[in-house]
Amino acid sequence: MEQAVQRNAEIVEETMQKSVEAVVDAGYKALAAKKAPPGTSFHTPSTFATVTAQSPALCVMTDLRQVSVATIGPDATLTQANQVMISRSVRLLLVVEHGDEVVGLITARDTQGDRVIKLIAERGIKYGDLQVRDMMIKREDIDLIDVSTVLRSEVGHIVATLKDWGRQHALVGHTDPTTGVTRIRGIFSATQIGRQLGIPIQTFEVAKTFAEIEAALVK
Repeated sequence: MEQAVQRNAEIVEETMQKSVEAVVDAGYKALAAKKAPPGTSFHTPSTFATVTAQSPALCVMTDLRQVSVATIGPDATLTQANQVMISRSVRLLLVVEHGDEVVGLITARDTQGDRVIKLIAERGIKYGDLQVRDMMIKREDIDLIDVSTVLRSEVGHIVATLKDWGRQHALVGHTDPTTGVTRIRGIFSATQIGRQLGIPIQTFEVAKTFAEIEAALVK
């Protein structure tokens, strides 16, 4: 048994060596390097590059091909939804069933707003009894901006769209021309746009949020 394992390891090593030799034979040369100097530090991940109103809209879009989207099931409680948002540092969750079928979305405003208080009073229940399906925006009510439109747009267009919709988020969709399947490609967040414009936004008050963003855009 041990001999078989050793032989397999030797075969893998030989295969890797042949692959390396093939690359070298193709004309690739070793790269030049230098020793790390005193005071060497390191980069940390950053998705918040500074932008202006004229910057391409893609600069402020969270691309779901690069960043894993936060999801939750419709039967989860609002308490669980809040916990997922906190753990993922997001304010929007896609509500999914059967793996990746989007049936809705829910935001932090949906879990804490006036609608929650009203529903609790109407049903005579506790907050902990409410489920995501009770407060989510259903799939058929989700507005999707086509990614082709986003590619031709600037940050100012996204801000104007969010203000017109009176929302903190906007979703970007892409429909496969071959299969006809629509997938959510990206997310715009008023909070992230504010960060990239260099202004702190720590409120769910839509009117105030967009007043701050617009003020930054005209500077």
